[in-house]
Amino acid sequence: MSHTTLETAIREQLVQLSFEQQRQVLEFARALVIARAHGVPGRTLLRFAGLIEADDLVTMQQAIKEDCEQIQPNEW
Repeated sequence: MSHTTLETAIREQLVQLSFEQQRQVLEFARALVIARAHGVPGRTLLRFAGLIEADDLVTMQQAIKEDCEQIQPNEW
């Protein structure tokens, strides 16, 4: 699908939506622009590979398992 064809398809769908739905599409499109990745390529981070001690990794993994996988239904 070419860029022009994609824009046309989006326009065709957009005109079928209510004003409120079109506003939601606009908000979503703006959020996508804001959410673009701002990081660095993974290959740049390879120099850090292996720097964390194995025991520390086990400790981190255990903390995540114990604390982050908990569901607190009354908290929200």
